[in-house]
Amino acid sequence: MDAPTPPARPILTAVLLAVGSELTTGETRDTNSGEIAHTLSEAGVEVAWISALPDRLGTVVAALRGALDAADLVVTTGGLGPTPDDLTRESIAAVCGEEPAVDPELARWLRHLFDRRSVAFAEANLKQAWLIPSATAIPNDRGTAPGWWVDRPDGRVVVALPGPPSEMRAMWQGPVLARLRERVLGRERVTRTYRLTGIGESTVAALLGEPLLRAENPVVATYARADAVDVRISAIAGDGKSATLCADEATTAVLQAVGVYVWGHGDDTWPSVLGRGLERNGWDAALVEVGTGGSGARLLGEATWLRTTQSIAAGDPRAAAVLVDLADEVRRGAGASIGLAVRAIEKGEDTRVELAAVGPWGVTESSQTAFLGGSEGRRRAGIAAAAFLDRILREPSTRGQD
Repeated sequence: MDAPTPPARPILTAVLLAVGSELTTGETRDTNSGEIAHTLSEAGVEVAWISALPDRLGTVVAALRGALDAADLVVTTGGLGPTPDDLTRESIAAVCGEEPAVDPELARWLRHLFDRRSVAFAEANLKQAWLIPSATAIPNDRGTAPGWWVDRPDGRVVVALPGPPSEMRAMWQGPVLARLRERVLGRERVTRTYRLTGIGESTVAALLGEPLLRAENPVVATYARADAVDVRISAIAGDGKSATLCADEATTAVLQAVGVYVWGHGDDTWPSVLGRGLERNGWDAALVEVGTGGSGARLLGEATWLRTTQSIAAGDPRAAAVLVDLADEVRRGAGASIGLAVRAIEKGEDTRVELAAVGPWGVTESSQTAFLGGSEGRRRAGIAAAAFLDRILREPSTRGQD
């Protein structure tokens, strides 16, 4: 008699478990869970938590049980090799109350992989051909460890994937997501990200206020990045409102509180945002830095609109030159529309940042204090230079002496 078909349970919540003692000892970083979580979140699936687990049977079994109690989908990565410390299959079998056995078809496939490379087949490899009655194999075209898709009687799903990222990614993006999408995967979700500069994360949080940051829908969260503070809005439909309407209401509140600090959206970067502003005017730019260690050039990378970059050490005789003169010199030397100059000077525990730009509108100068000194202050000076140019490009009517 065939086993009953599991109910078509919507996949609305997930838990991700990364298995391997190399993760819990810090020898390897878990990048798999981040990729999977990003995909699920974009699909409207709430990732309840992510855990890294050592190669201990009891620990993995307990984690699986807890995850299945909490989520519709559990995804494991790692622990599918042929050695005794690869325990993901045994753990899933224990939670399901089933015995693993060698699947003849998988065994033939596995032996063929070794035969075609003229490599001796160790019988220990047959562990990678195991299945339990409730599992089906997920093909692995890049390795020797097939994954498992396990349907639980209540419609929950366990997906076990190998640890190497190239194998995991191909299997997750291919057969696994295709099969998950055959069900109801996630719910309508609208996400928006606003990128801020010139303000710290704690100040952003204070301006947004606890009621907004503690709301369950939409979820509004702040993230301190290397080049910005991000505010992310994530909304689902609820209380008779569409996800878009919920996101719109939160967006209005966010922009009223911190909109003046916004320089980008979504995946914007400083090179892309500045590039769009320059393109609108048909301009390009050249950069000279004094005492920053080249932080501005590193931030802007290989921007096509950046004609040249120069870095002057703090001890160089040119470091004391008038900053506007340096900006004009680099502009003329590169044949660029705009010359941008930034100078970082340590002042006690912080860094004074001086800025100048020369362009078709004339001259603009500014200065500010960057939090901390040393390499961190120099890094912030590079960001300050990008933000300075962005303000110029956004506010043509206010170009002039600050």
